[in-house]
Formats: sequence, C-alpha cells, structure tokens
Amino acid sequence: MPAFVSKMEFEGLPPLVIDTFTYYYGEVLNGATGLVYDRDIQPVAPNEIESYGNLIEYARRGVDVFHQTVRIILNGGLGTSMGLTAAKSLIEVKSGMSFLDIIIRQAENSTVTLAFMNSFSTQDDTLAALSKLNPSNSPITFVQHKFPKILQQDFSPATWPPKPVLEWNPPGHGDVYTALLTSGMLQSLLDDGIQYAFISNSDNLGARLDESLLGYFAHHQFPFMMEVAQKTPADIKGGHLARHKNGRLILREAAQCPTDELDAFQDIERYRFFNTNSVWINLKALKTLFDQRKMIHLPLILNPKTLDPRDKTSPPVYQIESAMGAAISLFEGATAVNVPRTRFYPVKTCNDLLAVRSDCFVYAEDESLRINPIRIKNNKPEATKVKLDPDFYGKIDDLDHRFADGAPSLVECDSLTVEGDVRFEKNVTIKGSVTIKNRQASQAVIKSGTVIDKDLVF
Repeated sequence: MPAFVSKMEFEGLPPLVIDTFTYYYGEVLNGATGLVYDRDIQPVAPNEIESYGNLIEYARRGVDVFHQTVRIILNGGLGTSMGLTAAKSLIEVKSGMSFLDIIIRQAENSTVTLAFMNSFSTQDDTLAALSKLNPSNSPITFVQHKFPKILQQDFSPATWPPKPVLEWNPPGHGDVYTALLTSGMLQSLLDDGIQYAFISNSDNLGARLDESLLGYFAHHQFPFMMEVAQKTPADIKGGHLARHKNGRLILREAAQCPTDELDAFQDIERYRFFNTNSVWINLKALKTLFDQRKMIHLPLILNPKTLDPRDKTSPPVYQIESAMGAAISLFEGATAVNVPRTRFYPVKTCNDLLAVRSDCFVYAEDESLRINPIRIKNNKPEATKVKLDPDFYGKIDDLDHRFADGAPSLVECDSLTVEGDVRFEKNVTIKGSVTIKNRQASQAVIKSGTVIDKDLVF
C-alpha cells in the first residue's frame, strides 16, 4: 500500500481520494469481489415504484425549483470502443451539432445551472470546445479523480513507461460524489441555494431535465432517486434494480453478478427494471452523509482489464471502480421511478450513432432528441435496429467514410444489417427489415437515390 499512497500523493490527489482507494484496495487484498448474490436480493415489482406517467401534477413544482437545481453532465468518456481519443461529447451527432452543442443549447433555454464532470482525459478538450462556443451562461466544470491500476500478478502499482497516463483509470462515475466534495463544488452549490442535482451521461440526449421528475423529487424531499426503465431483450446486460434483504433498494451491475447466476440476471421477467444511469440527488442529504461517514464507500466493482486497452498483450490489471447509481443503497428513503424509454437513447456504438444521425430521430423544439413520430407504434416509440459489420464500421472514422454523404433514411426501416464493406452515397432510403451483404473483395457502393426494401447481396 505505501507504494500506491506515494504514487497518488505525487500526483496531488486529495487525501480523501487516497483514503477511499486505500479502503477499496484493502477489500481487494481480503478477497472481496464485489459480487452480489441472488440469495441476498429480491426483484422489484412494478407496484413498488412510481411510474413517470403519474407525475404530471408535479410539473409546476418542478418549474418553481429550477433556480435551486443543477444539471450535472458526466463527461469523462473518450469513446475508446468507437476508436476515439478525444472527448466523446465532441462527436457530431445531429444536424451538424455535437452532444456538447446540444447540451449547451438546452442550458441556454433554462434557468437551471449546468455543470460538467470531466475526466483527466477530457478536461482540456471540453474546456477548449466551451471556449469556442462561448455560451452566455458559462457552465461549471470539475474533474473526476483517478485511481492507479493494479497489476493482477502481484497487486503492485502498474507501470507503463511508454505512456504513463495508462497507469491510471477513472474510478467510475461513482466518483462524482467525492469529486463534488473535494472540488469544493458541493459546498459552493449549497451556498448558492442549490439543493437538487440531476446527473446523467453526456451521450444520452434523451435524458433532458424534466420538470415533472424534478417536482416529484423536490415535493417528497427524497434524498436520492434513480430513473429506471422496463427491460427488453436488448437490455439483458444492463445493471438492474433490486431490493436487498435489509429492505433497501440496490443496484447490481453485470460485473457484480456471479457467473453461475447470469441467467437469472438476464431474465427480464425476474429483474424487470434496468438503471438508465440518470439519477437525482438531494445535495443537502449528500452533505449530511459525508458529515456522518467522512467518505462514501459504494459497492466495489473490480474490473479486469489489460494495462493498455488497445494492446491485449499488455499486462493484466485490475481497475477499482464504482457505479453512481449504487448510492441508492446508502440513503434511507431512496426511491426509483419507472421512466419511458424515450429518456434513454445512449450512443455507445457506431450502430447507435448511425440511427441517431438518421431521420429515425428528430431534433425537437425543446432542444431534445426524440424518436421521429412516424416511428411510434402502438403508443410506443421504436428506434430502428442497426447492426453494422464491426470490421468495417466499428470505429468512427470507418463509419464517417462509408456514410460520407450522410445517413440513409431509416424512418420507415425496422432493422438494418450490413455485412461486409459497403459505402452509401447520398439520399439512400431503406424500408422494412433489410440485410445488405457484400461478399466481394472490393467495396460495394449503394448509389445515390436508391430505395432498398428487400435484402441485397453483392
């Protein structure tokens, strides 16, 4: 442990962060895995939590407390799975705008304070982009901490002289609470009369600040509230809501599920609600929790990785992480709300990005991203299912090259699957459920103006 402490002190990390890592490291040395077993939890039934559809009466209350509210955007991701090396929020996502552009536009039309939690990897990129945008109300920024990676071989600090920055990992979005405290942001917000915080991911443009949810949260003075949505077969890997045998709500992530219980974890009829990673927190309750406990110990997530995520031959390491939603188990009286799927459109892959860039989604008057009304079936909005060949579309540069003239029209498309190397020219329209296969050695081209309503093979 002294080697880790010295390393973290040299980086200038706050004592509270060092103490938090020390706690988790001790847990790891004592054999902690962070696993949560079925025997210790029970599924949550629909009648145990409120439904968003019942909250319209709280909208006026929400508007009344806008001036007491901060919207915190988790902006630490690089989008490495999409081949990015800069802040993911800077990707062009819709109508020539990036995630950051859209979030800033939303804030310009609101009296709610805006804040970004950046990581050590995204801080500079984000500040430079904000400087160019020059919003009339400059958002607050603070930086997520970092933890040293742990060599699996002997549990010593990982070293990587070719690129020392890879010796560190972001400790998960669960660090937001500690970062709020150590940055001085928590006390500063409270001093300004701000009591309610809405926290969501930068890549989920469906998660706009909602007055009904805010009003419900403020009216009942909940200490913590998690937004959950009904699971579908596409959500089997998402962390789910459960009730611990001690009576409190908890979040169990896939990494916390024992291997032999994965079938139960993925049973959408058993564990019906998944975490959308949008939460509401009462800042006064958070300050009280810190005053009582001095530090917050969220459930451990021990994430096995390679030291260089782009080099699978680099040494195996452990990353100590925690999930923001896991704080639901720490607050007496914490609750959850079943929200519609329209509040959960994250862009995690190039598949997601193509769908969002297409006319399957529209940029609404309230500055939010929404499913095109044409895609509403049986009162349920349904996004087009996109599955692109990862060998040719897995990285953002590959996607942009093959859709250089823009995304095809997908508003009348239920599913699009592309296998092999295919380039799309402008004004292509796809209808129904279509699979396009290129079995040739050379790239296939879909010509401008083509309408495809059946499978296509080259």
